[in-house]
Amino acid sequence: MNRQFANVKTELPGPKAKELLERRHNAVPHGVSYGTPTFVESAKGALLKDIDGNHFIDFAGAIGVNNVGHSHDTVVNALQDQAPKYIHTGFNVMMYDSYVELAEKLADLSPGSFDKKVMFLNSGAEANENAVKIARKYTGRQAVVSVTGGFHGRTLLAMSMTGKVKPYKYEYGPFAPEVYHAPFPYNYRRPDGMSEEAYTDELLKRVKDFFITEVDPSQVAAFFMEPVQGESGFIIPNKKFVQGVYELCKQHGILFIADEIQTGFGRTGKYFAMDHFGVEPDLVTVSKSMAAGLPISGIIGRQEVMDFAQKGELGGTYCGTPLGCRAGLAVLEVMEKENLNDRAVKIGEKVMEKFGKMYDCFDAIGDYRGLGAMCALEFVKDRDTKEPDKALTGQVLKEARERGLIALNAGVFDNVVRLLMPLVTTDEQLEEGLDILEEAIEAATVSVRV
Repeated sequence: MNRQFANVKTELPGPKAKELLERRHNAVPHGVSYGTPTFVESAKGALLKDIDGNHFIDFAGAIGVNNVGHSHDTVVNALQDQAPKYIHTGFNVMMYDSYVELAEKLADLSPGSFDKKVMFLNSGAEANENAVKIARKYTGRQAVVSVTGGFHGRTLLAMSMTGKVKPYKYEYGPFAPEVYHAPFPYNYRRPDGMSEEAYTDELLKRVKDFFITEVDPSQVAAFFMEPVQGESGFIIPNKKFVQGVYELCKQHGILFIADEIQTGFGRTGKYFAMDHFGVEPDLVTVSKSMAAGLPISGIIGRQEVMDFAQKGELGGTYCGTPLGCRAGLAVLEVMEKENLNDRAVKIGEKVMEKFGKMYDCFDAIGDYRGLGAMCALEFVKDRDTKEPDKALTGQVLKEARERGLIALNAGVFDNVVRLLMPLVTTDEQLEEGLDILEEAIEAATVSVRV
């Protein structure tokens, strides 16, 4: 294959990376994982260069952080303009206008025709934990419901809400009390012979029964849901299911909270993925691509809900840093000027077309799915039994890396390849990356199954 962008000249890790990797193993805990055994030297747009001179196409985007690409000029210029003026004053000590401006813009862009207010924090997990605080304060209730397969972070409460045991929860208990997990649809793995409509109806019935068998709705402060489950393999719920849960929450006075940390900021072709489902969440949590890599997160919510906490009850030392706020404003500027929501739709169409052809070629692909540019392949040992193939998935990613493509695994069974390429990826880069992925699947299938 003639490649214009990807060029891996050394065995991974290369000599420089190998030396640094040894230092890394001596200094950094084993629990901090890595997917690619090399170190970045530079990154721009959808391309990465490592310290040994290898060039990669990035279909991981720092786990969905770089929707506007690496080191976008608009973001870099905003940071260079901000840093000499002041780096940090603490918004709760001396305020700055970028915090207010970013809050105003997010309130306008997020779903919901009601008045909203916005606060900023440092990470997705912190946003989710504070959303629980806000919901409990407003409702006077203690219980929180999330769903099976959901991921909400690695801190105690966020980990407790997460619906997958390994590697997030195993041997890290006891977990936070009053956290419950309701059923969530996984349409590819619905019972044989059951239609998607019947499956959705059954899942909604189980959610209603959940409020009889697990926790009374009068005790529930909030119901958390990702519009598309990220870590569980880009599981896309049926619109009827999302709306049904939303209506159930409204019926019982439960706040509906959308975790848009991975889906937000254009990934699915809209600023917020919940816009695909026709519901207006009471609270929305955001982070990742919000600031192109600067550590910042946020909670967007109904004004009356957000205002219920009293002075000093919310916040933190670094929450909503000036650099993060300026980067966030720059990201929104880029998204509007470059029409990145539309670009996400077009990327998704091209990816799904290619996935369809791959599905016809490789029996190891059990399912392919996507919403906008949030696309995934699920690998199985047998299409009839749908037995997950974790080993093949890992080999596909390894073969892709060795050819110059960075992608990520995911899935309840660790058998999904998910794509989170920057939305500024060019058609040529996209085509080359998808061709490499196809070549990697072919090589991995031979390697694992011979």
